[in-house]
Amino acid sequence: MTEKKYDFVGGALLEPHTARKHKILREYVARYLIVRCQHPRRERFRLAIVEGFAGGGRYKDGSPGSPLIFVEELKSFVTTANLRRAATGMRPLQVECLLILNDIDKDVIEFLRSNLAPLLADVAETTQALHLRAVYHCEPFEQAYPKFKEILRQGSYQNVLFMLDQCGHSHIHRRTLRDILQTYQSGEIFYTFMIGSLLAYLQASDAEALAAQLAYLGLAQSDLQYLAAGASKREWLGIAERIVFNAFSACGPFHSPFSINNPNGWRYWFIHFSNSYRGRQEYNNVLHDNSSTQAHFGRSGLRMLGFNPAHEIGSLYLFDDAGRAAAKDQLMEDIPRLVTEFGDTIAVSTFYETIYNATAAHMDDIHSALIENRNLEVLTAVGGQRRKGSTIEVTDVIRLRDQPTFFPMFPNFKK
Repeated sequence: MTEKKYDFVGGALLEPHTARKHKILREYVARYLIVRCQHPRRERFRLAIVEGFAGGGRYKDGSPGSPLIFVEELKSFVTTANLRRAATGMRPLQVECLLILNDIDKDVIEFLRSNLAPLLADVAETTQALHLRAVYHCEPFEQAYPKFKEILRQGSYQNVLFMLDQCGHSHIHRRTLRDILQTYQSGEIFYTFMIGSLLAYLQASDAEALAAQLAYLGLAQSDLQYLAAGASKREWLGIAERIVFNAFSACGPFHSPFSINNPNGWRYWFIHFSNSYRGRQEYNNVLHDNSSTQAHFGRSGLRMLGFNPAHEIGSLYLFDDAGRAAAKDQLMEDIPRLVTEFGDTIAVSTFYETIYNATAAHMDDIHSALIENRNLEVLTAVGGQRRKGSTIEVTDVIRLRDQPTFFPMFPNFKK
C-alpha cells in the first residue's frame, strides 16, 4: 500500500468509512471491558493496547482518533463499573492499561502526544481506579513489533489489543498477525486494509493459491482487476470475502471477513481477529447494532461462505432487521443439520467453537433458533430444559429430539 502523508497540524480529514470504523471500535471496546471484567470477585484487570499506526489523535472536525477512543472508553467503563460496585458494597475495580502508541511520522506522534496529554491528566485527577501509562514510538510497525513484544513480555501482559489501522502505510505481513495471536492467548487484533492491496500481495506471493481459490468461479486472473477496483456488483463482494477469509485463515481461530459497506464498491476491510469465539460473538453483535455499516454477501445462516453462485441465489446481508429475519429462518434448518454431524448431541461450548467463524448471525438469533426449533432441545447440566434463549449457558447441551422432522438421518447414496 502506498504511504500517504497528511497535514497533521489541525488533524486529518475524517472520512465516512473511518467514522464507521471508529463507532464499531468504540462499541466493541465497551463490550470487551464489560465481558472481561464481569466476574464480581475480580478486583484488578491488566490490559495493553498497541497502536501500530496511531495517527495524530484528533481529526479536523475535532473527532477523536482511536488512541483517544480507547482512553475515553476505559474511563467511562471504570467510572460506571465502580459506581455500581460501590452501590452494592463491593470493593472498586482497579484497571491498569499500557498504551503503546506508534507512528512512522515523528510530527504525527508529537501531535498525538499533545492531543492525548489533557485526557491522561484528566484521568489521573478524576479516576483513581484507572492507571494509564503511555509509551510513544516512531518506527515502521514491522520493525518495531519485536520491541513491542519485549515490552509486553517484561510487563507480563496477557490481555493485549492490537489496533493495526494501516491505511496510508505499508502492508503488514500475515506472519505478524499469526505471531500476535499465537503469542497472546487473550490477544485480539483490529486490522485495516484495502482489497486491492491484498490482491496485489497475494498475486506476488502466492499466485497459484489465489488462482485455485477463484477456480470454482471460472474467473481468469484478468478478472481480479474488478475486485481490485472495488466493483459494486454484490457477487464480487462474496468473491472478495472468500479470498479474504482464506488469506487469513491460518492467522488465528476466528476472524471476520466483512467489508465496510459501500454501495459504490467494496474496497475497504476492517477485520477483527480473536483466539476465542466470545470475541467473534461480541463483534457480530456490535455489527448488528450498527446495521449497514459492514456487509456480507452469501448465505445468512451457518456456513456463510458456502454460497455457490452456480447453484444458489445469494443475498446482501447488512446486519439489519431484514437480514436477521432471513438469518433466523436459515438457522432453523442449519443448526439441526450441524448437530447430526456430531451424532444427536453437541455441547453448547463445542457448538460455539464450531460455528462462530462461519456465521454473521447475532447471538440472540442463534439462541432463538435453538429454543424455538421443534427438532432441538437445550438441556442444562442436570438435565433440565431451557425455555429462554437468554438463559443458555456454555455448560448446556443441544440435543436432537427423538423424532426429528427436518430431513432423513442418512441421505440416499448412489451405488
